[in-house]
Amino acid sequence: MAVNKRNQNKRSNILVITEALLIAYMGYISQFILVQLGMTREVPIEKLVVNVGLLTASILVCSLSVGLYEAKLRETFRGIIRRIFVSVGLSYFLVEIISRAFFDNLAMHPYYLPSAVCSVIITLVVFRYFTNRLGLLGLGKIRIVVLGAGERASIIEKRMRRDVDRIGFELLGFVPIPGDNREDGVKNEKIVHVKVDENFQQFIADNDIEEIVIACDQRRGTLPIDVLFESRLRGIEVTDLLDFMERETGQIVVNLMYPSWVIYSNGFSSQNYLRDALDYSLNAILAFCIFFFVWPIMAITALIIYLDDGRRTGTPVFYRQERVGLNGKLFKIIKFRSMRPDAEKDGAKWASKNDDRVTRIGHFIRKYRIDELPQLLNVFKGEMSFIGPRPERPEFVEKLVREVPYYNQRHNVKPGLAGWAQLNYPYGASVEDSMEKLKFDLYYVKHQSLLLDILILIRTVEVVLFGKGR
Repeated sequence: MAVNKRNQNKRSNILVITEALLIAYMGYISQFILVQLGMTREVPIEKLVVNVGLLTASILVCSLSVGLYEAKLRETFRGIIRRIFVSVGLSYFLVEIISRAFFDNLAMHPYYLPSAVCSVIITLVVFRYFTNRLGLLGLGKIRIVVLGAGERASIIEKRMRRDVDRIGFELLGFVPIPGDNREDGVKNEKIVHVKVDENFQQFIADNDIEEIVIACDQRRGTLPIDVLFESRLRGIEVTDLLDFMERETGQIVVNLMYPSWVIYSNGFSSQNYLRDALDYSLNAILAFCIFFFVWPIMAITALIIYLDDGRRTGTPVFYRQERVGLNGKLFKIIKFRSMRPDAEKDGAKWASKNDDRVTRIGHFIRKYRIDELPQLLNVFKGEMSFIGPRPERPEFVEKLVREVPYYNQRHNVKPGLAGWAQLNYPYGASVEDSMEKLKFDLYYVKHQSLLLDILILIRTVEVVLFGKGR
């Protein structure tokens, strides 16, 4: 454990030094750029050194205070971005107060501090992305052991097979627990045969274990409460399988959920009251801005659809269809028609990736999401948001509510033009696919925030531009 502690401290020290150099460099380069743009004049070197040093020191202290250099920080990338904004924001006011109170003669041009702060935020966010997401410096990577080797534990083996799936942790192995369903359990992972008794603490210490994941099939009478209690007192993280999967995969494993986990979780209702209050205004403004740029594309698309088969068949260019919205309320979604007029002559069917009902122009506009553009009107009407679970048809919802547990919870938020599930899972053409997409939809419902919306929006733009629509 001592060796592990030294390694953690070494990684944290490297992180502090590296970020200090980045902050200092951005403080210098901000002044250089302002001078080159003619927005300020050159200043004596000692004046610049004092200001850069003060900015660097204050950001490091504030980052330390919000836990950004905590060796065992288990935070999502969005959480890290929030902490960076808070720490740099606090530093801004701290530097302003100190420089005005004690170094008034060394105060820089009014443009300097805002530009330096903005450049530092961008730099730190990009740097943390690579260090945390790509495992550079070993940051955020911890050693874990899984208690359980049965059916529940096998979800880790099945869903996290690739190295990229395990970038945040090093898995020592699975410890079988009495009551595990070994027949349907872990097959190809390392099984650690060790007794989970009073000697288990020595095993943890010898292997530098930092987190224990609880994934046994039977808890009552088999879970070693005393051992886990002692481990927690020693600073070892003890995490439920559902929380572990939610943290590492960005989805909620619906088929493994149990009532007590839901009761003690944050629930599936938004607690972000400011975001909720500004929801319609932000979506309407964004919809107007996008419509301003895309209306020529929409006009050309409508004309092509009309000339392709609309003129011949008399079928409308737009397609209106009933969907289930917020709190189960029905509304009419508006899209460019991408299928043949007789697409549903045999009743409602799931859409599939290579659907033979799609027209020639339909393949193109579906690939680049152009068929979704008329839904801007649904956004203006307040029926949809830009980001949220995709709205489903009532005929399918009735079936899915009966067959998929917790399916109705996805209606706790407005449906959206783009969603977390669409970025992580392909077209859903069955109840099984709906179950998989629901895991991502519930993750969004539970973690909805402005930062997550921005992340989804950016990734959706990438999907559209490179034609990787799902």
